[in-house]
Amino acid sequence: MPLWLRNSLVVLISIITFGLVSPAQASELLSIDQKDTDRTDTYENVSIPADHLTTSQETHESFVSRMMKEAEEQSLAKFGTRIGPIIEDEFRDIILPNMEAAIATVSEQFPEEVLVNLEVTEVPGGGFSEKIFHIVNEQKSDIIRFHVRRDNPPQEGYWFNFHYHTYHDQFQTHYELGTIYWDKNTPPKWKS
Repeated sequence: MPLWLRNSLVVLISIITFGLVSPAQASELLSIDQKDTDRTDTYENVSIPADHLTTSQETHESFVSRMMKEAEEQSLAKFGTRIGPIIEDEFRDIILPNMEAAIATVSEQFPEEVLVNLEVTEVPGGGFSEKIFHIVNEQKSDIIRFHVRRDNPPQEGYWFNFHYHTYHDQFQTHYELGTIYWDKNTPPKWKS
C-alpha cells in the first residue's frame, strides 16, 4: 500500500471515529504484512473494533442521566449556601425524581440523534428569579424550563413550588414537580 494512501486512511479513520481511535491505533489497524505482496486481500484484514466506532446519537437513558447530573448541579447552585443545606435532602427525595420523569418524558419525543444537541443552560437565576435551568436545542431555543417559585399562602409560611413548562404550549402550563416548606420567615434570595 502506498504510504500516502495509508496516511490518508489513518487520518480518515481518526476523523470518522471522532478521536476514539488514535492515529497509532489506526495505523496498527491498517498495517499489513510487508512480506505479503498479494494485493487482492489487502483490505480483508482491516477492521475497526465495534467499541471504537461512534455515532452522533445518544440513547434516551444516557441523555436523562446526563441531564440529571446537570439538573442537580444547577439546582444546588441556585439554592446557594443559605437555602441549600436546609432543603437539599427533601429536594433529592421529592423533586429530583419528578424532574427525572419529566426529562424522560420530553426526551422520548425526540429521536436519539437529536438528543446529542440538547443541553442545559449554564447559569441559574439568582435573587427572586424562578429559573433553575432550561434545556435548549442547538439553536438555543428552550425545550423545557425548570423553575421554582416562592409561595406565601396566608397563615402558612413560605413554600418553594417546583414546576416546569414545555415548548408544546408556549410555556404557559405549570407542570408540578412538588413543593418544599421553608418556614414562616422570608427565605433569603437565591444563590446567597
